Amino acid sequence: MYYKFENCANSVESCVVAQRAGVDRVELCAGMPEGGTTPSYGDIVMARRVLTTTKLHVIIRPRGGDFLYSDLEKEIMIEDVRMARSLGVDGVVFGALTPEGDVDMEFMRRLMQEAEGMSVTFHRAFDVCRDPFVALEQIIELGCHRILTSGQMPKAEEGVCLLRELVERAGERIIIMPGCGVNARNIAYIAKETGAREFHFSGRTRCESGMIFRKSRVSMGGAVVIDEYSRDVTDELVVRETMRELGVE
Repeated sequence: MYYKFENCANSVESCVVAQRAGVDRVELCAGMPEGGTTPSYGDIVMARRVLTTTKLHVIIRPRGGDFLYSDLEKEIMIEDVRMARSLGVDGVVFGALTPEGDVDMEFMRRLMQEAEGMSVTFHRAFDVCRDPFVALEQIIELGCHRILTSGQMPKAEEGVCLLRELVERAGERIIIMPGCGVNARNIAYIAKETGAREFHFSGRTRCESGMIFRKSRVSMGGAVVIDEYSRDVTDELVVRETMRELGVE
């Protein structure tokens, strides 16, 4: 059976590692603690430059939080899709909802028009929509190529029942790609239980900062305190181990 793997890359460095590990594509994101936001122009330029055998998809999400966007945020997203296209990315990843929790069809049609010719993934906005089966049909109608989803649960492993039904209902019309918490321990289980053929995972490990002099009591995030002397980077061995669980070397 043939599978495809997408690495959730939080940096150009992670893109390089993911390509070396042999993934089919990366989803380049900034702002991972917020669930992923649009990466910078420089990140996209450099990712496009270094990814020679791996497809590059870029998330289009102007902020963390919900998926109800203001008119200003919508214009920002349109411009970011245009930027991504101009830089030669292979695909874009976005999603938008109405206040009632349905797919924002009007705005999504605008985004799809700007993304014409690129692969489009409707991201995990799907996981907080009101009715997943109505949303599935709407997203198919829009012409998206895949849906990234955890089965409307915190982790994909917990959402296998809905994921299975989505895969069955989707058929060959759209790809259902499980993501969130997918790893070497559970990817074979998720594949078996859902019938999914594409998988999204990060495979990151924590790397210690090279700083010798440190002032740990000073936080750059103010009230949001994180470890600013370490960072997460995609790990080639972790990615390979995860793919190996589905028989991919």
